[in-house]
Amino acid sequence: MTHARQALGAAAEDLAAEWLAAEGYRILARRWRGAGREIDLVAEKDGIVAFVEVKARRGRPLASPLTAVDWRKRRQIAAAARVAIQTLAPGARAYRFDVCSVTWEGAEARVEHVVDAFRLEP
Repeated sequence: MTHARQALGAAAEDLAAEWLAAEGYRILARRWRGAGREIDLVAEKDGIVAFVEVKARRGRPLASPLTAVDWRKRRQIAAAARVAIQTLAPGARAYRFDVCSVTWEGAEARVEHVVDAFRLEP
């Protein structure tokens, strides 16, 4: 991954964390690693823990950044989440998978938060 892509991803995670905090979420972890995988953000609100994947794009993307969270990425996030549940929030009421999309057009960024963006088959 290039330095520019890493910087874009880090900036998107910062904006997503700020946006979630402004919406009343408590950020439990950033770039949390477990099971050899990473979860961008782990946030909690009203006893529900959200494992949040952050996707970033510049300009007008042809497709939503949300489409980048394919079945492989979902399985990776779930593997890490199984470990995170035990260490970060064992007493939570519920858990879910969210996606935050951060899109820049020029200097302006737009954050889109998709609650319960995907579920995994048992």
